[in-house]
Amino acid sequence: MSGSIEQGMSQTHGNTHILHFLVRIPLRMEDVWPAVATPEGLGAWCTAVDVLEPRLDGMVALRDLGTGQVTAWDVDRVAEYTVGSGGRIRFHLEREGAAECALRFTHEFQGEGESEAGWRARFERLIAHLGGPQGPSGPEPEPSEPLPGQFT
Repeated sequence: MSGSIEQGMSQTHGNTHILHFLVRIPLRMEDVWPAVATPEGLGAWCTAVDVLEPRLDGMVALRDLGTGQVTAWDVDRVAEYTVGSGGRIRFHLEREGAAECALRFTHEFQGEGESEAGWRARFERLIAHLGGPQGPSGPEPEPSEPLPGQFT
């Protein structure tokens, strides 16, 4: 699977920093949602998740980013976590055709925090995770034996 990560955009307003990314993924929104809204999904590419109550105002503890609350939750579309010093992290999925989606990502934080390069590396892991052998499309098929007379 191939996806694309468009150039991130960074803004600063006083002590508040905002990073934006647009990640295009050749999978349906429903197939990408677990990667941004479940402990197993986030843990596979972003950071370990100690707690995630999948509902508005639920608790969330993202090991490398902080502890806080779920501040937006629209199943299959929006997951937003506001976590202490980690700031606000928002994943917004949008449909792009029948079998593709766009992930609009925003990270708003104060002081020093995650860099654009750090999030780009995470999104590269996300694309690899979604397209890997255990991604939503299922395991890779086992190689078959050649047919009689077939060259290998």
